[in-house]
Amino acid sequence: MIKTLLLIRSGSNASRRASQGWRIYGDRKIFMRSKWEANYGRYLQWQKEHGKIKDWEHEPYIFRFEGLTKGCTTYKPDFKVIELDGSHYWVEVKGYYDQKSITKLKRLALYYPQEKIKTVDKKWFKRNNERMRIIIKGWE
Repeated sequence: MIKTLLLIRSGSNASRRASQGWRIYGDRKIFMRSKWEANYGRYLQWQKEHGKIKDWEHEPYIFRFEGLTKGCTTYKPDFKVIELDGSHYWVEVKGYYDQKSITKLKRLALYYPQEKIKTVDKKWFKRNNERMRIIIKGWE
């Protein structure tokens, strides 16, 4: 069961703060940085509960780009998804891509070519929002 518990964290952008907050996914309480991140977490929890994936984690790892001293030297993807066979891939939920975001994704591919990453953006939400509202309780 997925519950929503919104506790607003202070910051400078009021609209962003309004969608940030703590959410409960099964037995885990996770601080999500956006409504899209929160909803994608709900989607992953639904997949786990229905036996489609083994598990998922939110921001469990920081990739370091060794040897760099300027610009993007680290990258922390939003989600790690563990498949039923034990393999994994990463998911980045993005509302928009600035140069820093593009650089991080390019560096991940260069420094960690064995890692698979999937990006989820407004196109994914536009295609899936209506269906998710029906099948996943608490969809925002």
